[in-house]
Amino acid sequence: MNLDIKAVHFSLHEDAKEYLNKKIERLRNAENMIVDLLITIKKEKDFNVDATVNFRWGVSVHVAEGDFELTKAIDKLIDKLEAKITKEKEKVKEKR
Repeated sequence: MNLDIKAVHFSLHEDAKEYLNKKIERLRNAENMIVDLLITIKKEKDFNVDATVNFRWGVSVHVAEGDFELTKAIDKLIDKLEAKITKEKEKVKEKR
């Protein structure tokens, strides 16, 4: 799984990177199905966190979340992402 994290309009501190990486560990059970995980964090009035997951069978999933606190935005994003990945896994299992 290729992981790409970008911060826009601010620099992402080391503790925030560690927090994000710790949360991404929840997705490791689907690591063999994911080709790319692209995360973009934008700072405007609040934090907007976007993630795009590219699966090895050609499907792409996009999820976005926002909050005034970065850690809460990351938590919401990972929860949504986990649900989307699980749903996609179920779709693939049904086709087999």
